[in-house]
Amino acid sequence: MQSEDLAIFLDIATEAALSAGGIIEESWGKLHKVIQKGRIGDLVTEVDTQAEVAILEIIQRHFPDHSILAEESGQIDKNNRKYLWAIDPLDGTTNYAHGYPVAAVSIGLLIEGIPKVGVVYNPFRRELFRGATDLGATCNRRPIQVSSTATLAESLLVSGFAYDRRETSDNNYAEFCYLTHLTQGVRRSGSAALDLTDVACGRVDGYWERGIRPWDIAAGIVIVEEAGGKVSAYDQKPLSLESGRILATNGHVHPFLSQALIETPPLSQWES
Repeated sequence: MQSEDLAIFLDIATEAALSAGGIIEESWGKLHKVIQKGRIGDLVTEVDTQAEVAILEIIQRHFPDHSILAEESGQIDKNNRKYLWAIDPLDGTTNYAHGYPVAAVSIGLLIEGIPKVGVVYNPFRRELFRGATDLGATCNRRPIQVSSTATLAESLLVSGFAYDRRETSDNNYAEFCYLTHLTQGVRRSGSAALDLTDVACGRVDGYWERGIRPWDIAAGIVIVEEAGGKVSAYDQKPLSLESGRILATNGHVHPFLSQALIETPPLSQWES
């Protein structure tokens, strides 16, 4: 894959993200209907749908034979399955529905199953994050890089909780508490895409989460890696997008955060 081709894909993804971001910004505070898709907290609004339609129109106009995996439309297989666009038109819908201004558009392109292009746009802060393999990572067209924090004790982390957290003991509560003890703090934004861009630009030193989908993280993975960070499974093995688990850091704290996740004691043992 030539860098010129990736640059074209990156520009089209940027056009689509900015278009969706405009819809999100224009509709802020004007929601008419919020629907719960299944589990408590798994919401969808008319803005999710409108933003996704805008993204799909642009992507399909430029690349009509590319396949698509979008949060609201699902899998759209086309003749060319080498290219798969992973799209979350509004990552942070629960925040948005409650009037909490933390949400983003996330558009990633997988080429033969590997994230190669990523754009994340935060319309509330007007921050446009872009990245493509071997082309670097930027925020508002300026280069970004991960932090230099070297230990967990000095680090600030971010994580989140899946919609099934009420139904399973594997809900990330113990890990969240344990890492809060070992670090300078753990934050929760409610947007995996923005958690990854915060790692990429050095605002936080690491991020982990379970129960996520490919469209949540495909774009952010590229941006983190191009900013000098590392992305893997919890155990530092290569990441599978379908696993629902991700570990992303500045690279320096990666082995320490991985080990902490593996050795986290269950909450039932905390009192002793």
